[in-house]
Parts: sequence; structure tokens; C-alpha cells
Amino acid sequence: MSSVDRQQFKLNRSRKNLRRDVGRAIADYNMIEDGDLIMVCLSGGKDSYTMLDILLNLQRHAPIDFTIHAVNLDQKQPDFPAHVLPSYLASAGIDYKILEQDTYGIVTRKIPEGKTYCGLCSRLRRGILYNYADSIGANKIALGHHRDDIVETLFLNMFYGGKLKAMPPKLLSDDKRNVVIRPMAYCKEKEISLYSQLMNFPIIPCNLCGSQDNLQRQAIKSMLQKWNIDHPGRIESIFRSIANVALSQLADTARFPFSDLRVGSHASKHSALKHSAENDAGLSVLELV
Repeated sequence: MSSVDRQQFKLNRSRKNLRRDVGRAIADYNMIEDGDLIMVCLSGGKDSYTMLDILLNLQRHAPIDFTIHAVNLDQKQPDFPAHVLPSYLASAGIDYKILEQDTYGIVTRKIPEGKTYCGLCSRLRRGILYNYADSIGANKIALGHHRDDIVETLFLNMFYGGKLKAMPPKLLSDDKRNVVIRPMAYCKEKEISLYSQLMNFPIIPCNLCGSQDNLQRQAIKSMLQKWNIDHPGRIESIFRSIANVALSQLADTARFPFSDLRVGSHASKHSALKHSAENDAGLSVLELV
């Protein structure tokens, strides 16, 4: 087998793996339905390029009809190569829009030197994208977060926020205007990185936050990577636990009626089961981090 054939074989296998995982996530959470207008958010990184490519691939073969509209937010970061995404999207014949908002100027003015920009930057970006989705009638917003992002967020919230929450694969926004989906919720970052390299996507690095050292997420990522080296399969196990929650085995009195539990009390048992079911149903609409 020639080197070209080997590369094509790797690409086909990687695409197959990603399509399988994306398709499974879409089916499990009913992410995409007939007639949907899906706004696919592109940052220019490996994750969003891969998400768009896999969704376009699925669109061509899916038994339902849905529309994809790609969107990038140009945040006016210094030296941002504004031509890269328009050139890529236009050459691929993809319907797209570049939004221009100087969030970089806002973030650098508001955040003291040495502090992390990510929180304010993400809130500003989210508001702009949500409003644009509403203006074009997009009923779904697709974000490129993957399995590793979700697990990292779980530990970020536990270690630094004192909360047991992550990123849900599907989310109804607080104002009820937007449904956010994460089609790559089951995909491994390692597989996405391989696919991105094989596809030779024109990657745009995020210099705004990537230039800051010792970010909390990077510390969590390093911890998880070490765990996975020492104990292969640990990240998969942690991710499975997010979808297999036993409220009665935790300690949140607002989500499980511990005070009502009595020996032999059928009413308390019924109340506990009802309360558990109600809160279990609500776990899929956790707030966006």
C-alpha cells in the first residue's frame, strides 16, 4: 500500500469513527429533526472544522432534510487572519456569515492583566451568536465541544466552582429562544485531532486565551491526560458516569427529598421516586458553561 493509500485509509477510518459517534449522539438526544435550520459555530479550530465537515457529510446521507448555516465571529483580535475562513467556506460552497464585533477590545479593557479572559469572552460571544441565530430563525445552534471538553468542564466545576455539572449534549437556553446542541459529545479529542490533520484544515489558533499561562482548564486537561496514561479508559468511564446519575447516592437536598425518607413509608418512597424522576429529567438542561 502506497503512502497516499495509507493516508486515505486512515482518513476513511477516522471519518467513519466520527460519523458513528456523532450519529449516535444525535439519535440519543434527538438533536436534529426534519426541517431544522442549524447554525454551526466556527472558531477556526480543529473541533469546529471537524464538526462542520461531519455534519455536512451526514446531511448528504441523512433520511431527513435540514439546513446548515456556518457562522464565525471575528472578535478583532490582533493579527487575526480574517481571510482564512471566508476563503475556506466559499471554496467549499458552504452558506456562511462572518460577524464582526470587537469583543477583544472589551475583554482587554475589562479584565486586569494576568487574569483569565475566557469567562467574559465566552459570555460576550454567546450573546452575539444567540442573537444572530434568533434573527435568522435558526432553531438549533451547534457547538464543537467534544467528550474531553465535557469531562474537563465537570472537574472545573467541581474543583473551582463547588458544583457537580458539566456541558449537556443538548441545552435549552435560559431565555428559551435557542436550543444548543453538541453533536461531538461522544467524540474523542484524539480522533478529532487526527481527522483535522488528515483533512489539512486551515487552523486558526486562539491567541487571545492561548497566550495565557496556567489556565485552569489546561491544568485539568493535563491531570486527565496523566490519569488516562496511567489508567487507560478512565476518561471514558468518567464520561459514562455523567449519563448515569444516581441522585439518591449524592447529597443535594434540593434535588432529592432526603428529609422525607422514612422506614416503611410508601408515601415517602413514592415522593422520593417522583422527585428523582423530575430532577433526572432536568439534568439535560443544565446551564451553559
